Amino acid sequence: MHKLVAEGMAVAVHYAGNQAKADAVVADITGTGGKAIAVGGDVADENAMAAAFDTVQAEFGGIDVVVNTAGIMILSPVATLNLADLDRMHRTNIRGTFVVSQLAAKRLRAGGALINFSTTVTRTSFPTYGAYVASKAAVEAITLVLARELRGKDITVNAVAPGPTATPLFLDGKDEATIANLSKAAPLERLGQPEDIAETVAFLAGPARWVNGQVIFANGGLA
Repeated sequence: MHKLVAEGMAVAVHYAGNQAKADAVVADITGTGGKAIAVGGDVADENAMAAAFDTVQAEFGGIDVVVNTAGIMILSPVATLNLADLDRMHRTNIRGTFVVSQLAAKRLRAGGALINFSTTVTRTSFPTYGAYVASKAAVEAITLVLARELRGKDITVNAVAPGPTATPLFLDGKDEATIANLSKAAPLERLGQPEDIAETVAFLAGPARWVNGQVIFANGGLA
């Protein structure tokens, strides 16, 4: 978010349940001279997302970039996964991506960019990630098809597939030994940082007009 602001963009900070955190990010951005608002809603709810898009368009006059990072990750062997958890991931990761992508396809201005989020585990196939990877493989499929459906619109559609990155989604539930092992998995021998992923997003959101219909693996060479 801050990287896009540094590139001169006005941003809408989306939240699903933690408005206070979104408001704090907005305050941080506006406090340093940037333009930002907070918009809320369940990404899988098409009405809530349409309202969020309406708010952004009214505030900023249009939408040029949509970055869809919303996702949940529940790990379990396929054989023992609680199917209710599968449904939760399907709702946010697949339906949510589809809803936001559908709206972006209709609302982005010419020259715009949609950036969805997948995962490097679609390549590494780590045990216990089966259901999560299945949902992210669907994200990649939606992304690649939509890029071709938007022929002639001058809108790029890509996905970023991070490797192990030091975010709450990745760190939650892992012990120190697991984190240490994963930090050595990539040839660069460290975890990715949010700033590493932000650089890739900013590239796709700005100068990368000839990169379209791709999955960009930002993972330090892990796979």
